[in-house]
Amino acid sequence: MGDLSKLKTRIVVVGGGFGGLYTASALEKLTHEDPTVEVTLISRDNFLLVTPLLFEAGSGVLDPRHVVSPCRALLKKSQFCEANVTEVDIANRVVKAVHRSGIRNYEFQYDQLVIAVGGITNRSIIPGSDLAMAFKTVADAVLLRNHILDMFEQADIETDPDHKQRLLTFVIIGTGLVGVELAGELNDFMHNLVATYKNISMRDIKLVMYEATPNFLRELPQDLAAYAREKLATRGVGIYMEAPVNQIRTDGVVLKTGEYVPAQTVVLCAGVAPNPLLASIQLEKNRGRIVVDAAMRVKDHPEVWALGDCAVIPDPEGKPYPQLAQHALREARLLARNIVGSLKGQTPIPFVYKNKGTLAALGRYSAIGRVLNFKLRGFPAWFVWRGYYLLQMPKWSRRIRIMIDWALAVVFKNDVAKMDWITDEQLETLGTQGAKTAEQNRSGQSQTESAPKTPATVG
Repeated sequence: MGDLSKLKTRIVVVGGGFGGLYTASALEKLTHEDPTVEVTLISRDNFLLVTPLLFEAGSGVLDPRHVVSPCRALLKKSQFCEANVTEVDIANRVVKAVHRSGIRNYEFQYDQLVIAVGGITNRSIIPGSDLAMAFKTVADAVLLRNHILDMFEQADIETDPDHKQRLLTFVIIGTGLVGVELAGELNDFMHNLVATYKNISMRDIKLVMYEATPNFLRELPQDLAAYAREKLATRGVGIYMEAPVNQIRTDGVVLKTGEYVPAQTVVLCAGVAPNPLLASIQLEKNRGRIVVDAAMRVKDHPEVWALGDCAVIPDPEGKPYPQLAQHALREARLLARNIVGSLKGQTPIPFVYKNKGTLAALGRYSAIGRVLNFKLRGFPAWFVWRGYYLLQMPKWSRRIRIMIDWALAVVFKNDVAKMDWITDEQLETLGTQGAKTAEQNRSGQSQTESAPKTPATVG
């Protein structure tokens, strides 16, 4: 008998975010009765992160384990490999990967390839961006929470007023969806923290946002953006528009005007950059993202498909679809159908989708949003926000845990215990450079696959 593996159609999906995981899941359902199709998903993490819930995980409202869902729980038949993809050899149809420990290397031959590696925090715009914290992964959320608690611990016993102010100044760069939702959640978090720290009041805390453009919350209609800006401002958040940051330093930021803002905490929420892995893949690109046709297929390589943040997918007017989670979910379902159809000789179907709306939480039981033709503000928008994203979490076992966390958060204040992911002894052993590398690994900065894109969308 010959090698049976050669008789199979091997479909490899690279990336375990919304686009990659849901493509693999849809392929599995469409081919579950076909023994000749083999689906393999390669992902840096063995879980799917529901990114909209990351803000509450960072503040301690939700347990970080409850905002993720195991990939294997959504895949019954497919092969799953937890690894970092290091190379995609288009000419030989091979994907090379390595487990994060570096001990085991893998090679996967493919007949059909799906690239869904997402994007990374854009650190190319502002000098010194590597010194800023990111907010895209569970590790980012836990690290930021630990860092804020550490600032409070130091500030509570600090006698130098200037140093205390630097410790309690928190800078967010960017006023898009991620920056605004983060500001709202952090503001709530800090309001709860001051009840625990005797020598800190809200008057001591400076939470500021800097935006290079005049557009605050550009993803939403102007009236809703104005409502959100007013809400945050009345809660003490400083918002500075047309105030580009010229440099990020270890002790603060320097604005384009030359003004220096001392701060021990700087969080970068200034957009998404192409995943570094894409640069090494020999395919046509547009600003670093893979160019595909309307059916999400690479023109010169019909066996290769791409979706989500890493692909430029044209809409009926020829304009690229936005990098939003709701688009990636629907792209995944159609892409799976197109692959199965192409194996049967059918013509792939173009992706056509209209944004159903956008939501943004502002903290304190308040949100804003546009759902279809309706605009929502305040508590009703917040209620819709929570309900919608609760249902985006796969499996009721996780949803119930989230609802319990939400109920407990109404009764109890935020916990001030830090969650250390690396010990002092390990830090001493690693040294300064090693510690920086370890932090990058924990936050996903040095990996080849990122968390899903901007989360606050509905559909």
